[in-house]
Amino acid sequence: MLFLLSPTARALLILLVAMSFSVTGELLLKHGMNNVGTFSLQPGLVLSGLVRAFTNAYVLGGFSFIFLGSVFWLSVISRVPLSFAYPLLSLSYVLVVIMAWLILKENVSLTRMVGIFIIVSGVVVVGLSKPE
Repeated sequence: MLFLLSPTARALLILLVAMSFSVTGELLLKHGMNNVGTFSLQPGLVLSGLVRAFTNAYVLGGFSFIFLGSVFWLSVISRVPLSFAYPLLSLSYVLVVIMAWLILKENVSLTRMVGIFIIVSGVVVVGLSKPE
């Protein structure tokens, strides 16, 4: 059935898979770091922070999902121009905010909602253009 889709539609479907993996990965990273605590970039604390972070299953899972998203992203950018695909990828920002609100119970202010609307508007404009 996938072969019945146009090349652009196939790329968009693959992009949705890439975004799903990446968004899941970001949520796992955040959950993991909530468990680990603050990660300091001070020279004497970086190594211990890295050990704490990379021994957390959620952080490792998060990086794994982000890696899988990157594999699918490679498939997307091999099919359509980057100038078309990359703005569409910004929809993952919207998904992360919505999921952070729903799953992580983060506060999402009206200002952030306006920002999300602006992002979506821009994605619609890009999506209406035709990839070359």
